[in-house]
Amino acid sequence: MRVLLRVLAPLLSLVVAALGVLVVVEVVAAWVNPASTGLLVPWSTWRQTLETTLWSAGPVLWIAIGVAVVGLILLLVGLLARRHDITLRSPSEGITVTTAPRVLARLVGRRVRAADSVAGATVTASARKVTVRAQTRDTGGDARSEVRSRVDEVLGELPLTRTPRVSVSTTGSKGPQ
Repeated sequence: MRVLLRVLAPLLSLVVAALGVLVVVEVVAAWVNPASTGLLVPWSTWRQTLETTLWSAGPVLWIAIGVAVVGLILLLVGLLARRHDITLRSPSEGITVTTAPRVLARLVGRRVRAADSVAGATVTASARKVTVRAQTRDTGGDARSEVRSRVDEVLGELPLTRTPRVSVSTTGSKGPQ
């Protein structure tokens, strides 16, 4: 969502800037020649059409509904694009400490990959859940418990305000051991 917001913000800014330039050009043209019907936009034709159109007309209602839907979509994009930082315990009063989910995933991933029985691992993290998918060299069932204990060890060392749930899945590696 943040990427979408980063694309939409400049585009909407350019549209608003273009409309502003258009209004300035039209106002200056109307000052220079008051009898003109508009330099770039046929204002007089639009005015005549709008004078005969009722607020209860079908096209007016559909345009209003469309504008409302687009506004709600933009509002949702803005609300859902917030940062999803993980809060840590503050060292003193008035200080807020956060970290990115990517940092937590890297910390957990390094510790899991350092195990002798792990050939590789993929870690995703959020404030609520840490998911580890590990490829193990062992075919036994104790590799999963070793990975789980390493993840719990890392999470125990960090000053997290809320300990996330942990999900660990292991598969045997297919490549050379």
